[in-house]
Amino acid sequence: MKHAGIIRRVQITEKGTRLACDNRYMLEVARAANKIEIKKAVEEQFGVHVLGVRTQIYKGVLRTLRNRRVVRDSSWKRAIVTVKAGERIEII
Repeated sequence: MKHAGIIRRVQITEKGTRLACDNRYMLEVARAANKIEIKKAVEEQFGVHVLGVRTQIYKGVLRTLRNRRVVRDSSWKRAIVTVKAGERIEII
């Protein structure tokens, strides 16, 4: 998988802000990406040294529309990346 398409976005949430104090960042990544590919993509794109990667897969939620039709949101994958002390991922 190409490194450009692996990282979708940096998640800015309350938990993500709290983790950033410990040099850990939450990223939404491609569902097919593995930990090694995520590590290489983060190091290449943000110019930091990655110490560890943890991944979580979220299943799409079932939703009922007004016409009582049931649809499923798409599934997605999140990675929590630990970077070397003193380094940061710049968030806009």
